[in-house]
Amino acid sequence: MKKTLNLSHLRKDYRNGKLDFESVHADPIEQFKQWLDEAINCGAEEPTAMLLATSGADWQPSARVVLLKGVDENGFDFFTNYHSHKGSQIDENPQVAATFFWKELERQVRIEGIAEKLPAAESDRYFASRPAESRFGAAASPQSQVIPGREFLEIKISELKNLYKNDDLPRPVHWGGYKIKPVRIEFWQGRENRLHDRLVYTCESGKWIIERLAP
Repeated sequence: MKKTLNLSHLRKDYRNGKLDFESVHADPIEQFKQWLDEAINCGAEEPTAMLLATSGADWQPSARVVLLKGVDENGFDFFTNYHSHKGSQIDENPQVAATFFWKELERQVRIEGIAEKLPAAESDRYFASRPAESRFGAAASPQSQVIPGREFLEIKISELKNLYKNDDLPRPVHWGGYKIKPVRIEFWQGRENRLHDRLVYTCESGKWIIERLAP
């Protein structure tokens, strides 16, 4: 008989900070930028890593970690293969969610919104800024598809390198960026005794409304 793994004894009390209306920015994007800067400055591990959740026409959710590559007043940018599983799901259903967790600061940000493709020129600029090996890898990989082995990818990369020099490889049309345009952003600060602080921004008629949620 298999033994059940009991994890009930694992717990941590959070005591690093607090979150209230007086301490946050009226604009959630500006508040996010402040928290991201603090995560970077404190040496948080992979501060731009975000858990991206998508679902397709069948509503089966799927989640994976991607890297945030830009944020502005319109939302949050990431890049991927448009033919990947997440790309296919976004084509079918552009409603997505993203989560950041900075354990060093005992903070979490949850974002809900609509994913839209970035203009081709923006994807071109970002692709050109990547290291050469990353560009060749992106061009060679049929992301999310079944392949016979790693050698398949190595052969594809070798073929591309025979065709292009490092600076000549164009961005594949199937690879580019998305912007998550948020409609809801929640900021979570861990507090003692599980009485965490949660402030949620909801966009109503083009204006952000801030409310406190029970932990």
